Amino acid sequence: MKKRDRTNSWTTQSRFGSHSSMVVEPNEIDQWNKNMNVRLEKDEVLCEDDEHYYITKKNRLDTGMADPNRYGKKVIFSK
Repeated sequence: MKKRDRTNSWTTQSRFGSHSSMVVEPNEIDQWNKNMNVRLEKDEVLCEDDEHYYITKKNRLDTGMADPNRYGKKVIFSK
């Protein structure tokens, strides 16, 4: 049986979920300031994980569930 490769670990609370500790202020990110076409809705936040920045809904934070915005189409900046 092949063992799972655990050398690529993550530094966030979970691998697929979004957490309030991951929220960042957009104007502190250089890529955000360069692309002024990107906007947040009232119910959205910008989050940072080990690989990229992405936009998610506030109600997705700290739910204990995977957030499709983290690994889906809302990724806006790679690191």
